[in-house]
Amino acid sequence: MSRLDSFIRRLTAQRDILNHVAADLDLPGEGALMEIGLGNGRTFNHLRELFPNRRIVAFDRAMGAHASSVPVQEDLVIGEISQTAPAFIGKEAAFVHADIGTGYPEKDAVTLTWLPDLAAGMLAKGGIAVSGLPLDHPMLKPLPVPASVPTDRYFLYRKI
Repeated sequence: MSRLDSFIRRLTAQRDILNHVAADLDLPGEGALMEIGLGNGRTFNHLRELFPNRRIVAFDRAMGAHASSVPVQEDLVIGEISQTAPAFIGKEAAFVHADIGTGYPEKDAVTLTWLPDLAAGMLAKGGIAVSGLPLDHPMLKPLPVPASVPTDRYFLYRKI
C-alpha cells in the first residue's frame, strides 16, 4: 500500500471512529474533551463540529495548526506533552483523543510508557478514549471499533 493510500485509510478510520463516538456512545457529564496532539488542527476542527457545546483542550509540542483550527488560548497547552498534560489528570474529561504515534516502534514505545496512564488519569469514570496506539491500562476497557476501521488502526476504550 502506498503511503498516500495508508494516509487516506488512517484519516477515514479516524473520522469514522470519532463519528461513532458522537453518534453511538454516551459521554459522561459535562467534562471537556482532550485532544492529545493538535497537529494541524483537522481533528480538533472535526471534534468542534461533533461536540459544539463541549470545551476542547488541545496539547502539542509546538503550534502548527491552521488558523481556522486553533483553540482559544486558555484551551491550548504548548510544550512537551508528557510534561504539560499531567496537570490535567483528575479533571474528569469526558473524552480523550490521542493520535501521536510516529510509526517508529522505538519512539512509540517511549510514548507508551506515559500515554496510557495519562489518558486513564484524565478521564472521568465512563469516559471514552480513542488512540492510534494501544492503551494497555487496567482502568481502560477495550470497546469494539466500527467495522470500517481496520484492525489495530485505532483503539477505543471506556474508563471503568
